[in-house]
Amino acid sequence: MVQDLFRDSTIGQIVNYLSDGRLLPYPEQRPGYVVPKHYLLPSAERKNCDTLASDAATLCGSSCDKTAVSSPPDTEIKRESTITLAADLESQKQINDSTTVPDPYLVGWNGDSDPENPRNWSFRKRAFVAFEISFLTFSIYIGSAIYTSSIPGLMAEFNVSLTTATLGLTLYVLAYGIGPMFLSPLQELPILGRNPVYMATLFLFVIFQIPIVTATNMSTVLAMRFMTGFFGSPALATGGASMADIFPQHQFAYVLGIWALGAVAGPITGPVIGGFAAQAESWRWPMMELLWITSFAVVFLSLLLPETYGPTILLRRAQRLRKLTGNPELRTAEERDEDSKSASGIVYESLVRPFVLAKEPALAFANIYLGFVYAIFYLWFEAFPLVFNDIYHFSQGISGLPFLAFIVSGGLTYTVYCIYQRYHIAPRYARAAAANTAVAPEIRLEIGLMASIFIPTSLLIFGFSSKSSVHWIVPVIGAALYLPGIFLNFQSILTYITSAYPAYAASVLAGNDFFRSVIASVFPLFGRAFFTNLGLGPGSALLAGISFLLMPVFWLLLKYGHILRQRSKYAHSP
Repeated sequence: MVQDLFRDSTIGQIVNYLSDGRLLPYPEQRPGYVVPKHYLLPSAERKNCDTLASDAATLCGSSCDKTAVSSPPDTEIKRESTITLAADLESQKQINDSTTVPDPYLVGWNGDSDPENPRNWSFRKRAFVAFEISFLTFSIYIGSAIYTSSIPGLMAEFNVSLTTATLGLTLYVLAYGIGPMFLSPLQELPILGRNPVYMATLFLFVIFQIPIVTATNMSTVLAMRFMTGFFGSPALATGGASMADIFPQHQFAYVLGIWALGAVAGPITGPVIGGFAAQAESWRWPMMELLWITSFAVVFLSLLLPETYGPTILLRRAQRLRKLTGNPELRTAEERDEDSKSASGIVYESLVRPFVLAKEPALAFANIYLGFVYAIFYLWFEAFPLVFNDIYHFSQGISGLPFLAFIVSGGLTYTVYCIYQRYHIAPRYARAAAANTAVAPEIRLEIGLMASIFIPTSLLIFGFSSKSSVHWIVPVIGAALYLPGIFLNFQSILTYITSAYPAYAASVLAGNDFFRSVIASVFPLFGRAFFTNLGLGPGSALLAGISFLLMPVFWLLLKYGHILRQRSKYAHSP
């Protein structure tokens, strides 16, 4: 397993290419590999067949003029063998020309058990790759919240306002919403695939992190924060697609939940890790920690993260077979499809279609609601210092520890989510399959609507219990109750919109990522002023009220979503 992981990694691919397949070879590059007959050049095969048939006819004609008695035994054997061989080759030609092999030059998987198909990897290998993808996502997501620990130091050293210093968080979140519009479509191109984009952008993330650590002015910090957010975005936007590459559909909901927990763990642990570093040293140390984490990720993933995108794996196989056989007609299905795609079509799909689809009522609600839920999550980074530093007088390092409560509630939430998938959703799909009927995508909204109650509940408990007369554990529990709301809403709504718009899933997800990131990026700018002017209790009550007002809209989408899909020219309406 380790050898295959290294061979299929970024470094392994470079080694294989530079050695012309002598090092870390694929089956097609090993001595003794037998090329399937239908991959051979048709002209060469027919030429051989025609030549042998002609030789057989000539030999037969000359022999037929003689009596059987006068024919030498060795000549008779040679004549019969030649005729048999020519007949066999002619029969093979007819088979290749018939519908038995409808497209002999189409390079695909070698059967259902092809070991190079990511979904046929062993469970241990798939689990390890899933961990790598989750770690990659964690490494980028931690970069958002770890910055909050540096804000006081930035204000002091560069003499800037709180709003200006907070822009470093806003620009980072905004950039990783914009980035997928440009970078994620590249990962759908078979010529590139997932890994080259992952590793190139991660390397650039590390490079642009260095000027932040060594910055001598605030402008440099802000500019580089935008660049790091932009180049870190593929890991955040395409991680779920990488999971779908390696796990079958019936397991996808479970592994997507694990990946989502890894994504949430980044912002949660950021203040914990960064707070102690900023307290002990300076504002630069949290940024250095981020540099260390992502630098390790570059090395680790370059050596052991394999390519998971099936069309890219098949394209590389086709390239090796074309070189081995000299047959330029050997192509994958995606290569043939790419011939019909224009540059303008790709630009439209990535930059225009997400905004066109955003006008759909269901998608507009999904974008606004998840943007609101996501924005409140980032408001915690402003509310927590007000509560645990100013009210409970925690140190900068200790004040980040309450974020760990999200991890506890996250683990419990994921357990409930798996039980729900196993005993409620899976049987419904099984019954539908047995009856040969379709399941409405709206069923995915049920758990999200139920989980929505956690959002205002969390806000109200946190806001009105944050006072010196109440033990600090109470607002921590209140904040922890927010995690079931955000986690289950994300799982519910994102699964719904991709099920309702399966033909445009990439555009739908890119648009949602963009809109929710834009909304969430603005909230931290006024978060402290919001809670300071209104108070923690009234401010939280206002946000809880907005959440209550959105819940009936959520219910209407669950109830009448099928009507909206029937009226849409983009949605799937079974």
